[in-house]
Amino acid sequence: MAIYYDVHQDNPQPRSIGKVVDLLRSGGLIAYPTDSCFALGTSLDNREGLDRIRSIRKLDDKHHFTLVCQDFSQLGQFVHVDNSVFRAIKSATPGQYTFILPATKEVPRRLLHPKKKTVGVRIPDHVTTQALLEGLGEPLVSSTLLLPGEEEPMTQGWEIKEALDHVLDAVIDSGDCGVEPTTVVDFSGDEPEIVRVGAGDPSRFE
Repeated sequence: MAIYYDVHQDNPQPRSIGKVVDLLRSGGLIAYPTDSCFALGTSLDNREGLDRIRSIRKLDDKHHFTLVCQDFSQLGQFVHVDNSVFRAIKSATPGQYTFILPATKEVPRRLLHPKKKTVGVRIPDHVTTQALLEGLGEPLVSSTLLLPGEEEPMTQGWEIKEALDHVLDAVIDSGDCGVEPTTVVDFSGDEPEIVRVGAGDPSRFE
């Protein structure tokens, strides 16, 4: 049964955030709000957590997970950002974008694109997510909370708790959350490629 944490959207309670961080460190899987929509999240070294996300969303082993980072310096530990794309990414973070970039050796092999050796990264502009990331001290491995057969992600914490109570360890709710996933920009080639148009304005990368 998932524990339900109702946290303040502007000042999330440190006690609740601390309990969720402890849960993540002990191998838990959570649903949490971001600046685009709800996501499923687990810790970087939690192989079972990835399998649980795949099971919930009915994903194959080719699915690109995202490393949700606290800030640009943390992001730089996990991906290579060359000078030509540094400014473009820096100016768009924090925000509603996911960037696909060549991964560093800090990224577990199971999270990499099998051929390109890339990984998706993002820095959300959301108080609760940032509080979780600060407490955890490392990225959250995440995937949009979009259930099989549905066209839009789930948006209400209580609905998520009701629907996924038996497969999650915690649901964090901090009020209204968006319904549109991030815009995904692939910077691993010679030119930026808009892979998915979502909540972030794609025109700045076109």
